[in-house]
Amino acid sequence: MPVHESQPSVERLWRTTLEHSPVGMTIVSPTGELLTANRALCAMLGYSEDELRVLTFPQITHPADLEADLDLFEQTLAGKRSSYRMLKRYVHADGSVVWGDLSVALLRGEDGAPLHFISQIVDVTVQQADRERLTQAMGVIDRQSRKAQAILDTVDVGLVLLDQNGHYEQMNLRHRDFIDQAYPAGHAGQAGQLGQVFADDAATLLTYDQMPTVRAVRGEEFDDYRIWVGPDPTTRRALSVSARLVRDPDGAPAGAALAYKDITDLMRALRAQEDFVADVSHELRSPLTSVLGHLELLLESDRLPAELRHQVEVMQRNTDRLRDLVSDLLETAALRDGPPLLAPSPTDVALVAREIVESAQPTADAAGVALTVDAPGEVSALVDDRRIRQVLDNLVSNAVKYTDAGGRVDVRLRIADGVVELTVADTGIGIMAEELDQLFIPFFRSEAARRRVSPGVGLGLGIVRAIVEAHGGRVDVASTPGEGSSFVVTLPRGSATT
Repeated sequence: MPVHESQPSVERLWRTTLEHSPVGMTIVSPTGELLTANRALCAMLGYSEDELRVLTFPQITHPADLEADLDLFEQTLAGKRSSYRMLKRYVHADGSVVWGDLSVALLRGEDGAPLHFISQIVDVTVQQADRERLTQAMGVIDRQSRKAQAILDTVDVGLVLLDQNGHYEQMNLRHRDFIDQAYPAGHAGQAGQLGQVFADDAATLLTYDQMPTVRAVRGEEFDDYRIWVGPDPTTRRALSVSARLVRDPDGAPAGAALAYKDITDLMRALRAQEDFVADVSHELRSPLTSVLGHLELLLESDRLPAELRHQVEVMQRNTDRLRDLVSDLLETAALRDGPPLLAPSPTDVALVAREIVESAQPTADAAGVALTVDAPGEVSALVDDRRIRQVLDNLVSNAVKYTDAGGRVDVRLRIADGVVELTVADTGIGIMAEELDQLFIPFFRSEAARRRVSPGVGLGLGIVRAIVEAHGGRVDVASTPGEGSSFVVTLPRGSATT
């Protein structure tokens, strides 16, 4: 008796469950008619249950998916499968498309004859729309990526992107060419791999810490870092490398981007120019020395008419200037093969500064420029006396040359933390910020200097830096166009301190 009483209750519970299920459900006859439809299915397709019960599943199936659905339906009827599942489109009552995730199972009688299909349909229209938008977005990204890569591959500059751990994420064809030349045995795609990579002298192999990729991954940003790549000196390529940090949306370092520009022709042209200048300078030195000697003899002669003496003095001054230029050219050529040779000795740098200023005073007076020196009584340092005089003479003469009448040049000497600090500051024409990094390059002259048509070929500052760095010091410069410049030379005192 309890079993008979509970049976109707279970059946009603089952029907209620189907009716209120959030998943669309229907029973389909073996011939395709819709026998039932719950509320979820009616809401999904926009029909009432009565309207659906006079339709077949092919009538509510989108034509594009009908063939596949019928094929699976027939296979199931034929016993080739007991169920199937597919993603298909339905036609809503208003003609719009509804995407459904369809699961179908066939119920058979005890004799194996098909009774009806039980179908569950989950509305995935929103998810499918999202999936299609994502697919379209990925397609756009893929097209843009291929376009960007095509553009990068047409650029005649090697480009490479590194992640924060130094792994190569992307590179263009030009950089692959450089990689093949620098690493004939292959490259592992990791920053810092050593290979046939040389310093700007084209002879010294770079160490791990000197590799541009290592410097970039460590957070350095730089321009025109010059290297050579390739095992064969006759085919070795010169590259100018620049690096910039890549940051994530929060501003934290996320890697680095490097650009490698082939400057082989430029470097070889510069080398040819330097060789030519050195050869010509060597040829000029002997005749100039002879000319100066004879001019000095003429000036010492009592037989030289007074009206000619001034002309000979002009000749001597200009010949002296030409000799100085030849000396600078020869010294610049010599620096190509290594730093200048030094002969350090205990030197009173304060005395050197005062003597240089004293020598430059007549020129400053003639130009209407106030020239001062501020130095302690004695400052001893272990330096090359002749070379330090050369440094100060160049800086002071430059400051006077590029300062207009009424301006001033101040030479200051300070001692701090075991170093000597020499400052030459002027109120002259100044230097543009973008030109500061080029000041010490041989033959470079600033735009303001060229407009001023001042004598000089742009060799002195390169020699200054080479001498100072050979002493273990450095040269810093700050400048504002129209307001003046300040050159600061910092030198270690060595053991000769007082």
